[in-house]
Amino acid sequence: MKLSDFDYDLPEERIATHPARPRDAARLLHVARDGLHDRIVRDLPDLLAQGDVLVVNDTKVIPAQLEGRRGNATIGITLDREMPDGTWHALLRNARRARPGETIEIEGGDGMTAEVVSRAPDGSAQLRFNRTGDAFRQALGTAGHLALPPYIARDHGPTAEDSSDYQTMFARDEGAVAAPTAGLHFTPDLIARIEARGISLVRVTLHVGAGTFLPVRGENVEDHKMHAERGAVSAQAAAALNAARASGGRIVAVGTTSLRLLETAADAAGMIHPWSGETDIFIRPGYRFRAIDLLFTNFHLPRSTLLMLVAAFAGLDRIRAAYDHAIAKEYRFYSYGDATLLEPA
Repeated sequence: MKLSDFDYDLPEERIATHPARPRDAARLLHVARDGLHDRIVRDLPDLLAQGDVLVVNDTKVIPAQLEGRRGNATIGITLDREMPDGTWHALLRNARRARPGETIEIEGGDGMTAEVVSRAPDGSAQLRFNRTGDAFRQALGTAGHLALPPYIARDHGPTAEDSSDYQTMFARDEGAVAAPTAGLHFTPDLIARIEARGISLVRVTLHVGAGTFLPVRGENVEDHKMHAERGAVSAQAAAALNAARASGGRIVAVGTTSLRLLETAADAAGMIHPWSGETDIFIRPGYRFRAIDLLFTNFHLPRSTLLMLVAAFAGLDRIRAAYDHAIAKEYRFYSYGDATLLEPA
């Protein structure tokens, strides 16, 4: 398939720069087998059934945007993911002078520095900071800023409101650069109503990396290389999901991150196994889904791997029709925008 197959025109005013308040007041487009239905997120319990399981990503967004200095040069650093040896994979900007073995001083980090361990041709680097554990997290909290998506325009950087708005109610395991945005729609009241219907909640963890902001380059989709992201499915989570399916319940992935993690952890028969590590699974039309039955997700950027994923799940023609409908009905798009509930093709 070609990248142009996943293009569409979105008026700029349809890009949400702030979330709905309350969060579950956002609109919800139900893409069902019998057509398109305009709802709101608060209606979600009515669209699910007793025995279904919602799978949420409990990653917590860190202030991953740093500014460093090497001599007179200012270097932009976006943390991507922590490596098993304690170093960090990061994306660098204006970093021609940052060579392996050299040290970058972190602005506002109270003496925090990063040694450049290695560089890659794509502009990324492996960094070793002089702080670890709680000391690193404390310095990061002082020196770092949220790495908001570029389409959320802020004249003076992320605001105090963004610090809470860009975090889901499930967030507890620090490590994400970007929020798993489908989870932003949930409130304690909505979860209580969902659970009262006999629908359970299972947590998994996928730390969304900086690569989520990178565009697909090249017209041939098959040539694209996905960025790796760290994640884990616990034995308890796997057992709960397998038991639900065996009893006739449906697995409802909240967001593409939960979906990608479950598909990584599932075997060919659809059994989900405990899993931890890095996944670079690339889901596009033609993929055979094994682990999930429904997908709750936001509206995604044109020409993106996430749009390819939802097209693989719901069908490209149905997604095109759904997005055309959403634009015509003035839905709000992207991270702070409205949501969809997708049934499989």
